[in-house]
Amino acid sequence: MTAHIYPGADRTTQWFHSAYEGDTMPHPNVIVLHTTEGSSWPSYSGGSVAPTFTVHPDGRVRQHFYANESARALVNAAGGVQTNTLNCVQIELIGTCDKGGPGVYWPSATDAQLAGLAKLVKWLTATYPIPLKSTSKPWLAYPSSYGSKNGQRMSFSEWENFNGIAGHQHVPENDHGDPGNFPIARLIKLAGGASAPAPATKPVVDLSNVVEAARKDPSAAQGHATHAADVKIVEAALKAEGLLSAAYASDGSFGTTTIAAYKKLQQKLGYSGADADGIPGLSSLKALGAKHGFTVKA
Repeated sequence: MTAHIYPGADRTTQWFHSAYEGDTMPHPNVIVLHTTEGSSWPSYSGGSVAPTFTVHPDGRVRQHFYANESARALVNAAGGVQTNTLNCVQIELIGTCDKGGPGVYWPSATDAQLAGLAKLVKWLTATYPIPLKSTSKPWLAYPSSYGSKNGQRMSFSEWENFNGIAGHQHVPENDHGDPGNFPIARLIKLAGGASAPAPATKPVVDLSNVVEAARKDPSAAQGHATHAADVKIVEAALKAEGLLSAAYASDGSFGTTTIAAYKKLQQKLGYSGADADGIPGLSSLKALGAKHGFTVKA
């Protein structure tokens, strides 16, 4: 019979099962990492917003609910998808994802500070069908990790089909950016898995000449081929967003049709007025690149 209490945990100091008994999760298959944004043990409002575990950087672990019981640290909006109850074990790390914030800055945590978490993750992945692997979504530095505009947040279907380790910044229906650019590859290595593969080199898009030509005269940009390969990358991303038809998605010309599609992207990202004129700006290009696998030359 599976024991749902971590042998290394203090399960008495802040045991919230009696006050907020959760749903039983038959097959926990996801770990979500949070940061508390504080330097001491949180109260969690008596358990109403508590995770499954809290880990101190000195290695101490408190358990708040059974490991196969839903916790309460995620937003779960009406409709959409389930979050807390979707076979999700939640771990809060005492410290911060915001450089200069309170407590340990987890993106720069030492192996010693990661050791207690690594032991817990090793036990969880050995006890439940949780793969010792990271989400393929980027672990962005805070505050870029906040919200959903930079490509790190999972879609509903991605979340429902995900097994492995993710951060609060990856969970749909939530906007928090913790735990920032967490050292997930080192955690996996310390927990006994292979280190995460180095990310593939992303193409660098340079639209400087195209943007200059389009600003002067959109019709002139139609035949501007100096950076045609870069334009094709952006066109493919616009096609993937459903904003540009296949007929124009690989011609390499940033003309009036592509400008119109890019304007729709800017509006989709929340820009308006002069900031949604269809001419690529650095911030909107970076957002598009983060979601579709390219970087942008500043």
